[in-house]
Amino acid sequence: MDTSELFKKYNVAAPRYTSYPTVPYWDNDCFNTRDWLTTVAKTYRNYQEEGISLYIHLPFCESLCTYCGCNTRITKNHSVERPYLRAVLSEWEMYVKALAEKPKLKEMHLGGGTPTFFSPENLAILINGILENSVMTSDAEFSFEAHPASTTSEHLTTLNRLGFKRLSLGIQDFDPKVQFLINRFQTPGQVAAVTAEAREIGYASVNFDLIYGLPGQTLTGLADTIRSVIDIKPDRIAFYSYAHVPWLKPGQRHYTKKDLPQGDEKFALYQLGRQLLDSSGYKDVGMDHFALQSDSLYQAMTEQKLHRNFMGYTNQHTHLLIGLGVSAISDSWIAFAQNPKRVEDYLHKIEGGALAAEKGHFLTSEDLDVRNHILNMMCKENTNYKEGIPEKIYARLQPLLRDKLVCVTEKEIRVTAKGRPFLRNVCMAFDEKLWLKQPKAQLFSNSI
Repeated sequence: MDTSELFKKYNVAAPRYTSYPTVPYWDNDCFNTRDWLTTVAKTYRNYQEEGISLYIHLPFCESLCTYCGCNTRITKNHSVERPYLRAVLSEWEMYVKALAEKPKLKEMHLGGGTPTFFSPENLAILINGILENSVMTSDAEFSFEAHPASTTSEHLTTLNRLGFKRLSLGIQDFDPKVQFLINRFQTPGQVAAVTAEAREIGYASVNFDLIYGLPGQTLTGLADTIRSVIDIKPDRIAFYSYAHVPWLKPGQRHYTKKDLPQGDEKFALYQLGRQLLDSSGYKDVGMDHFALQSDSLYQAMTEQKLHRNFMGYTNQHTHLLIGLGVSAISDSWIAFAQNPKRVEDYLHKIEGGALAAEKGHFLTSEDLDVRNHILNMMCKENTNYKEGIPEKIYARLQPLLRDKLVCVTEKEIRVTAKGRPFLRNVCMAFDEKLWLKQPKAQLFSNSI
């Protein structure tokens, strides 16, 4: 079966596996914040020396990018900044109190929304407030997402002075027609200028986000975008499939399926992007990610140290991830928790003195076992069963075996080079929750 036929066969709704169980399969009825904080404190004690990861969700944007699947709040009113940051710092204080000491901070990421919606002055207030209640590890890595059109010299300088050395710029596509349809505008010149300035200031790694399958996207337009990106030479590139989920994100109703590349057309975009990146020295890392060999993400992959959490792939591994802000998800390794998705609900909880987490899941021993196997596949492209591969897993892998996407021995399952683009499909073979209860409606985006 050729590649295009494989894409058609395996282009099904599939989780991205930033967690297991995936969010739709959490047992929210059993969740409570008291037991959640107990798991946070327990994990922190057990892995105190490695430090923790911190994700801060900054949801505000001045305009809606219609393709976006993130949790955002659209406003041009910048008076929302200070009250929101006060709530985030109050939430952080609640977690520090639960840990009974200032935790070691190994990793911090600002996501959104548009973190650079916030003024440099207010971002400094936020980060200083976090650092007052934590201790940076010697190998701490701080990163933030930014819109090239709203990222100023002061943003870059202020955050770098506070310890940020990684920058991720949302590009998506440079084609003017695509930019009009998705309401996202930036030029190669703007992006090149921000990247050059960041490197001059001292940022060690710059990532660009690109998306294939966007409305109005063509092979010629995408090729031009990727060539422009290669000329700027970011250290990392995330090359995502556009997730069309208008039932979740009404902004995507600004265009229809007729505007979207489908079937062979979308597969051709994917293949073109991979070929151009590979021929320019960008190595395939995990799922959807590419990096130069000089970048720590590639090095982590070659050393079998790659990790994946709700922030995506990282070369930093911690067992405790605390998420702050609206919709943020936390992971204590043995439990998950998520904050409210509406800004008003989040602020109401925090201002009332309560922890914001409103739903979550406590992992069973079976959950933990499955989680480890899925993480192994996502990060190492292989996993081992000490007692041999269970019959049910082996049976689920049969189509993948026939198509040579995996190879299997008595105890090991390994993804082949041919199977790398189908990692999400491979991981579905381990997903007990998904096999136990097939969704009646589409919960996830398609895998390709």
